[in-house]
Amino acid sequence: MNHPFNANDSHTLGVELELQLVDTQTGELSNAINRILNRVPEQWSESFKPELMQSYCEINTGICHTVGDVERDLSAKLEWAGQTAESMGLQFLWAGTHPFSDWADQQISPGERYAWLTDRMQDVARQLVCFGLHIHVGVDSGDKAIQMCDRMLRHLPTLLALSANSPLWCGRDTGIMSYRSKLMDALPTAGLPLTMRNWSEYVWLMNHLVDTQFINSVREIWWDVRPHGGFGTVEIRIMDMPRHLNHVLGLVAMTQSLVAAISDQIDKGAYLYDCHPMIAKQNKWHAARFGLDASFVDPDTMLAVPARQTVRRLMELCDPFAERLGCREHLQYISDLLDHGNGAEYQQDVFHRAESDARAVVAALLEGRQDSTVAASRDKAGRSGG
Repeated sequence: MNHPFNANDSHTLGVELELQLVDTQTGELSNAINRILNRVPEQWSESFKPELMQSYCEINTGICHTVGDVERDLSAKLEWAGQTAESMGLQFLWAGTHPFSDWADQQISPGERYAWLTDRMQDVARQLVCFGLHIHVGVDSGDKAIQMCDRMLRHLPTLLALSANSPLWCGRDTGIMSYRSKLMDALPTAGLPLTMRNWSEYVWLMNHLVDTQFINSVREIWWDVRPHGGFGTVEIRIMDMPRHLNHVLGLVAMTQSLVAAISDQIDKGAYLYDCHPMIAKQNKWHAARFGLDASFVDPDTMLAVPARQTVRRLMELCDPFAERLGCREHLQYISDLLDHGNGAEYQQDVFHRAESDARAVVAALLEGRQDSTVAASRDKAGRSGG
């Protein structure tokens, strides 16, 4: 099987949101995706997609060149989707897991691929009621995409800590800030990527896995960062679905700037110290468990560093590239996460103030989404002189 890499000559963007469909009255997950899909306008037919469970709604951007493009693309689609869902008694919940709906109550979407997945993986697949943010960034060669996966290892835990938004599962506080990441890690081809030398080795490995029927296609590779030959991108998949669109935009800006920074270093022939896979695994666990209160091992000094300090260092690395890419303003949304906490902290705070009532968390998340949408609209109007 041939796997060409359709190279990009710039750091294009594609963003995928996995949102939860919930019943407005009960707050429970609703297996209602087909009701939404049946009303999608023709021009967006490729932007709204089903997922493994019928309570998912995946919303994708087109090919974007700037984070501003992403903001305009998603804002229009989210406005339509929100109004359409509301007319059906539904709302979208932004979180990595649902706080109380039981995974066993969710219906699998029809289709051969989903049937194959559930047959092969049984309850491991059926428990995948979790929702993430995926960001594609264009790169100019398959070999660079492979190098990028290796050199992103040290940064993946930081992105997870910032986005962590899934502490509740089946009505309980799991104590894990990103429980979604632990659900994903149960898959046989998920987690941190393997170290590979070049695109040719990746193609050989994919062909081997398909030929031996371990996977059905390259779509069954769920690494935290993976190359995507068809799009000519690296796809960063480690993040939970954040609580706000602004947080999404901040993470997109950081990711695009980071890929640009690493690409620049590769082009200059700079030697980057590789992060030992065990250190990356250790840091990922700390990010999932503690979020922004984690302590990370610095791969260069091997000393423990607070996660928030690691974020600030990463922002400094990204800053000149964000300026070049025109997303410096969006990168500052990361400061909001540092100042006010991530979604997991918010959920835990609401949960414990409500005396362990997970339904109160859903209500707060839905209300917070409405407040943030109004605030974002006002902020946008202010910046445009409206």
